[in-house]
Amino acid sequence: MGSKAARSVVPQRLARAAVVILVVLGGSLTACEYTFDEGGRPDANPTSTAGNVVLPPDPALEETVTGEALEEWAKAALPESQGQSFYSSSGYLNPGESKSEQTVQLPGGTYAVTLACRGTRRVTFSVKVGEVELVNLTLGCANARVSVVQLEKDAILSITVGTRSDANFTYRVSRL
Repeated sequence: MGSKAARSVVPQRLARAAVVILVVLGGSLTACEYTFDEGGRPDANPTSTAGNVVLPPDPALEETVTGEALEEWAKAALPESQGQSFYSSSGYLNPGESKSEQTVQLPGGTYAVTLACRGTRRVTFSVKVGEVELVNLTLGCANARVSVVQLEKDAILSITVGTRSDANFTYRVSRL
């Protein structure tokens, strides 16, 4: 009987510790990254199972595009978001080029920053609020990634995209 009582105390302590950690993290700027499988598209809507979301693959993974083809790829690479979209961008980068943009002022809350690229190499993405870097990643082209960021108060995100070889990029900032 004593061991049964001890076993019931452990889950209670773990639950309290989890609540304390969530409270501490909730009071600051936080960022989480989720990597998605490159597998085939199971259906028209992205689904979540055990933390994995399957995003549609890029049909021409190593070729860069411009004009209408770039717009079409950007729409296909970033499926419709569940929340309200606040800012999106796409473009072409020459080798060694980087591009920096700022979002509109975003109300405090939780946001998904969905990033994708196409080309033969990798693209670097950096997302900052002022001098605080929330996301810093190098993404292999033909992949997509969603980073979740928590803004404690209204803020403007600075997003920088760079590459060593020619590449296309696209990203969207949506409120969750």
